[in-house]
Amino acid sequence: MVGSPKYFQGKTAVITGAASGIGYATALIFAREGANVLCSDLNEEGAARAADEVNESGGRGLAARVDVTSREQAADMIQRAKSEFGGIDFLFNSAGSAFRRSKFLEIDDDLWEKTFDLNVKGVLYCTQAAIPGMLEAGKGVIVNMASMAHRRGGPGISVHYASAKGAVQTMTLGVGREFANRGIRCMSISPGPIDTPFQDISSAELRQTMAETIPMGRFGHPEEIGEMVLFLCSDACEYLTADTVYINGGSGWR
Repeated sequence: MVGSPKYFQGKTAVITGAASGIGYATALIFAREGANVLCSDLNEEGAARAADEVNESGGRGLAARVDVTSREQAADMIQRAKSEFGGIDFLFNSAGSAFRRSKFLEIDDDLWEKTFDLNVKGVLYCTQAAIPGMLEAGKGVIVNMASMAHRRGGPGISVHYASAKGAVQTMTLGVGREFANRGIRCMSISPGPIDTPFQDISSAELRQTMAETIPMGRFGHPEEIGEMVLFLCSDACEYLTADTVYINGGSGWR
């Protein structure tokens, strides 16, 4: 998956939302390649478990309890990674949630604000904290978690989430283009349905309906997303920035 053997050995990745799902799977994939991985999550126990498994899988793991909706905690997380590992090469903004399903007319202020705080402000704060060190180093890669929802709009179930992920995608384009000539690449991943705890908010009927729209006939696996994150961060992918990658089993835009 990489252009050069041992490319990730000794390099440092910061992964938010690393206690479960895609963030957790990605942390172990980077560990497999010999990277240092700061595993951050609001779930302190889960972050610690992920860091332990990074250590067991060939990397160097560090756990941090971080609320990415706090600018101060996001900055402290980046500083801790720099202090422990000497710098940051990769940032994967994986933390996110729709919190609950909702019809459009039932979206209240609390749900809208929580969704944008986590999914948009969290990406903003972590990215702003990471970029100065990347600029100093003259290189760095940022991968943001978007979603197929930003193209579909989430009708009937999650317009709040789709809107937030649309903002993430727009931010990705802007950051990618602003820093493209300064050694920093910024991209997003837009998955279709993935079999992670995120889907716990979906009823069995909704999960079945979503699966039926996917030509492959199944949800994706978190490891399949993690491998794409690794590829995007690698030296096999140096001409890609300011764009999103769709991983959806062929599900298209229904």
